[in-house]
Amino acid sequence: HVQLVESGGGSVQAGGSLRLSCAVSGSAVRSNCMGWLRQSPGKEREGVAAAAGFGAFGTTTYYADSVKGRFTISLNKVNNTVYLQMDNLSPEDTAMYYCAARPGGCASWPDWSWYTSWGRGTQVTVS
Repeated sequence: HVQLVESGGGSVQAGGSLRLSCAVSGSAVRSNCMGWLRQSPGKEREGVAAAAGFGAFGTTTYYADSVKGRFTISLNKVNNTVYLQMDNLSPEDTAMYYCAARPGGCASWPDWSWYTSWGRGTQVTVS
């Protein structure tokens, strides 16, 4: 049974930074596609970033166009944690952010329904 626990959300001014963490238990991050997705009222759900850590060439990462160049996803395979570094935040980034996982690669990573395990989310508010 995979458990995901997010932390690191909060309130920040536009232009600021936050780092989200997702502690994973029950499975190794290297064996999963690890994703960050977000949802805010009145907006469509959005896959933000994902990382696949099982390949022979290290970690492969994927980003939504809306966050490319500002957000960085990373895997710590030692402490089994996924991070999302968010820089140059804007009010449009305000949302509940969720960590999600699915065994294997990240073929359909932006799709909410594709993931098999979810955390409860952490709120990010940018003003």
